[in-house]
Amino acid sequence: MQAIRPGPVDRAVERLCRVLLWLSTSVIFVILVANTVLRYATGTSLQWANEVPELLFPWLVIAGVVIAAQHGAHIATTFLMEALPAAARRIVATVGWCVVAALYATLAVATFRMLEIVHDEKSPILQLPGSITYGCVMSGMALLALLALQSAWRAWHTRPDAAQPAEPVVPAAHW
Repeated sequence: MQAIRPGPVDRAVERLCRVLLWLSTSVIFVILVANTVLRYATGTSLQWANEVPELLFPWLVIAGVVIAAQHGAHIATTFLMEALPAAARRIVATVGWCVVAALYATLAVATFRMLEIVHDEKSPILQLPGSITYGCVMSGMALLALLALQSAWRAWHTRPDAAQPAEPVVPAAHW
């Protein structure tokens, strides 16, 4: 398959997820270090210091999952697709990505419907609503649906080259 340059959607999703990764990791690190130093220096700790990392960790995980999906870094078995002729491979890939997009969209909608229910659940100390974590999951599923739709578009519009590698090429991580 011909190489495809990342489009504006890819770049925007990656930037958003990288910002979420850096912010959540940095805040979690600073809070845990400060709380540890405070605990050893004074014998006390910040009561809220356990809640904030618990609330930020799902955002860190979802951002990483979306970036991994974007770069094709999840586990995949490709031997069945490689056995198909190029025309069939194109159709199967497009239909497969559309099914994946529909499933992620279904999860996003189901999570959205639960937001009102879990909004009443509050964290013990900061009294933050439980919908924050569910919003994270909903956002991640919506982004994954968007990326799957984009993959379906690419699968349909990418023409196979004569010299297609037998093994898929996984792009190197870049910072």
